[in-house]
Amino acid sequence: MTPATRDALLADLLRITWVTMKGAQSHFATGTDRARRYAAGFSPLLGFADPARPAFDDLLPLCAPGEHFYTDGWSGAAPPGWQVDVEATMFKMVWEGGTPADDAAPDAVRLGPPHVDEAVALAALARPGPFGPRTIELGEYWGIVDDGRLVAMAGERMTAAPLREISGVCTHPGHQGRGLAKRLMLKLVARQLARGERPFLHVMRDNAGARGLYERMGFRVWAESVVRVVSRA
Repeated sequence: MTPATRDALLADLLRITWVTMKGAQSHFATGTDRARRYAAGFSPLLGFADPARPAFDDLLPLCAPGEHFYTDGWSGAAPPGWQVDVEATMFKMVWEGGTPADDAAPDAVRLGPPHVDEAVALAALARPGPFGPRTIELGEYWGIVDDGRLVAMAGERMTAAPLREISGVCTHPGHQGRGLAKRLMLKLVARQLARGERPFLHVMRDNAGARGLYERMGFRVWAESVVRVVSRA
């Protein structure tokens, strides 16, 4: 990869929510030329054309009181009508490993409408990050089913070609330690690489265990950014 190519990818990665909602997934989002959000039912994310001067006013008519949203890369004071509920930092990690040799999860099930309730329940239990009942429409989602119950899943969320996010990675607490999530992630990595995409993901700074796993798999930290949960005041 040339330095110019890496710089271009990093520029999109730092504004991935906006680039996604304004581009490839614009039909899943609503808003203006300055600010957008995923439609209700998808992951509750906000994106801004200029994160240094986010146009929160544009979103007031589109966000109901009591809704909580995640923002990425914005660290200014809360604008009138909004409040910051949580603030942390996260790493943006990009795949720099090779191509997995085999399908790591041949037993995985492609998730679709019949699995929505189970996927939402698993996400609520395992807390992989913002997840809604329509999130699995954003890309491929794969799961491991044990004794008729969904016990692990991983899928795709945001995209800005060739970048493709791996998200919603989680395992039921009673089934951890078996490498289920890792196998699902490697399956997605292989499928994305075959499509000419470059996998990336987000991991919270304080989740050292997950970060270490992702590094051993082949992901590398490209950036760190502020992540906030906000709501209408």
